[in-house]
Amino acid sequence: MLAAKNYQAALFILRQLEFGLFDFRLHAEFSPQQGAKILETLAEIKKQVAVVPGPSWGRFPHAFSHIFAGGYAAGYYSYLWADVLAADAFSRFEEEGIFNRETGQSFLDNILTRGGSEEPMALFKRFRGREPQLDAMLAHYGIKG
Repeated sequence: MLAAKNYQAALFILRQLEFGLFDFRLHAEFSPQQGAKILETLAEIKKQVAVVPGPSWGRFPHAFSHIFAGGYAAGYYSYLWADVLAADAFSRFEEEGIFNRETGQSFLDNILTRGGSEEPMALFKRFRGREPQLDAMLAHYGIKG
């Protein structure tokens, strides 16, 4: 079971990237004069990131309620972005010791106690000492060693 826990993790990440790009482009590029171009937009994105092409008869967007009725309009990317931030923040604990008191205090002081009082990126950079990086997330998914 442990050996298979990251089976097809790269495909999962690509699929999430596809969903996020689709959502973002639909909302960023919408033109009332031209209409939504929903299926055309999805086809363009699939050409960029999909490993397995979808069927021409597929109508996946018609059931993708997250971005149309689920409160994630232009925000679906946040699922994957949250993975990046969480893994990168946790990697500091992995580097310095999971139970390292100073690291825990830094997380408490720079993230938890600040909450929404400051920009999230400023809080993250203060805790991590740098911009977020993908390496930790990729390693947690078993993609990068």
